[in-house]
Amino acid sequence: MSALELQFKKLKQAYSLCPYPDLAQRQQQLNALRLAIRQHSAALCDAVSSDFGYRSSDETRLLEIMPALSGIDYHNKHLKGWLKPEKRHVHYSFMPASNLVMLQPLGVVGIIVPWNYPIYLALGPLMAAIAAGNKAMLKLSEYTPATNKVLSALCEQALGPDVIVIEGETEIAAEFSRLPFDHLLFTGSTAVGRKVMQAAAANLTPVTLELGGKSPVLVAPDADIQQMAKRILFGKTANAGQTCVAPDYVLVPADKLELLISELCQAFNGFYPDFATNPDYSAVINPAQYQRLMTMLEHAHSSGTRVINCGDTSGKNEPAAANSERRLALQLIIGADDNSNLMEQEIFGPLLPLVPYQTLDEALNYIQQRPRPLALYLMTNDKATQQQVLKQTHVGGVCINDTLVHVAQDDLPFGGIGPSGLGNYHGKEGFIRFSHQKAVHQKGRFNSGQIIYPPFNRKVFKAILSWLTR
Repeated sequence: MSALELQFKKLKQAYSLCPYPDLAQRQQQLNALRLAIRQHSAALCDAVSSDFGYRSSDETRLLEIMPALSGIDYHNKHLKGWLKPEKRHVHYSFMPASNLVMLQPLGVVGIIVPWNYPIYLALGPLMAAIAAGNKAMLKLSEYTPATNKVLSALCEQALGPDVIVIEGETEIAAEFSRLPFDHLLFTGSTAVGRKVMQAAAANLTPVTLELGGKSPVLVAPDADIQQMAKRILFGKTANAGQTCVAPDYVLVPADKLELLISELCQAFNGFYPDFATNPDYSAVINPAQYQRLMTMLEHAHSSGTRVINCGDTSGKNEPAAANSERRLALQLIIGADDNSNLMEQEIFGPLLPLVPYQTLDEALNYIQQRPRPLALYLMTNDKATQQQVLKQTHVGGVCINDTLVHVAQDDLPFGGIGPSGLGNYHGKEGFIRFSHQKAVHQKGRFNSGQIIYPPFNRKVFKAILSWLTR
C-alpha cells in the first residue's frame, strides 16, 4: 500500500468514528478556517506573487481571499437551515406516515486544485466539503510550491487531521484520482478532466468537473461601448487573463468594432499606466505558459491577422516582445482564423480575439455552433435581447452587463456544461454536492399497508387495487 493510500485509509477511519458531525462541530471548523485565512493572509499574498513571478497582493486579496472569507460567512449563516431535514409529500394511500430528506456527509472528498487561483480554488471546495460534514484530501498544483506551503500550514492549524494536503506532479495526481473517494472535485483543463473522470470511474467515484472552454462576450447592438469596455477589460486582465471564466473572444457589431478597439486600449492604459512597471498587473505564471501565448501571438502576426498591442503607447502597435518578467499586455486580435489554436483552444492569457458580426442571429449562431462554454457575458440593456440570448444559448453561467463577478455570488451555483464541466457547487449547491440526500419513509404503530399484503385473491385487495389504479 502506497503512502497516499495509507493517508486516505487513515482519513476514512477517522470519518467512520464521526460520520455525522453536528452543527457546532461544523461551525467550529468553518470559524477556525476563517481565522487561519486572516492570519495567513499576508503570507498567502507573498507566496502567490513568488509563484507567479509577480502578482499584486491587492489582486490576490480581491480575487481569492475576499471571496473565500465571504463564502465561509455565507455557509455559517445558512448551515443550520440546510441541516434541517426537508419534509416531503406522502401519497394518501400510504398514510399514516411521513417522508423526509436528510442530508448526510458523503465521507472523504478529494479536491484537485489548479495553479491559476491556488487559494480560492482550494478553500472554496474545502469549505463546502467540511460544511457538509466530510473529511477532505487536497491535491495542490506543482506550479505553486510557495503557496502550497502556506496552505498546508493553514489547513493544519484550522482543521488538523480532518484535512490532508498532498503535493506532487503528474504521477501523484494520477494516483490521487484513482483513490476510492466518496466524491472527487477537479478544476482544470478539459483534457485532464477526461483523464480524471476515467480514473474515478474504476471506483464508481462521482465527480464534479470544473473545466473551462471559450467563454464569449456578446456585445449587443444597443450596448454602450464606452461603458462596457471597462467591464470586459476587467474580466480579461484580472490575473493577466489566467482565469477559467475570462472572456475568450468578443462578438461585436461590425459598425462598432473600431470604437471597441479604441475604448479597450484606452481603458487598458487607464487601468495599468506605465504598463511595464505597473504594480497592479500580474505576470504569466511560468515560461511554458508564456511561450504558449507567444506562439499563438506569433502565429497571428505571421498569418497576417490584425494584432493591436494595447500596451504600446507609441501608436505604432508594435508586436509584443519577449519579456523576462513574463508580463504581456492586452493584445487585441481581429480576423483570426476560426481553425487556429487561438480560436479553438482556451487562451488563458491576455489575448483577446474580436469577431465582428452583422446581425444578432449571426452572433448567436456563432456561439451555438461551438462547444458549450463555462460562461457567457452579454452586454445589453434590452430585455427582449436578454431573454432571447438566455433561451437560445447553453452555457454554465451568464453575466449580463459585467464579467467574472458572477463567480463571487455566494447564492448562485457555479459549474459548466458538457465540455466546460460536470456538476456545480458554491453556496447551497456546494453543500448539496458534498452531501447524500438520504430518503426516509417512516411508519408508526398502525400499518395501513397490510391491506395490500398477499394473498391477492381477497375481495378487499381487489377492490383497493382497482381503486388505486382507476
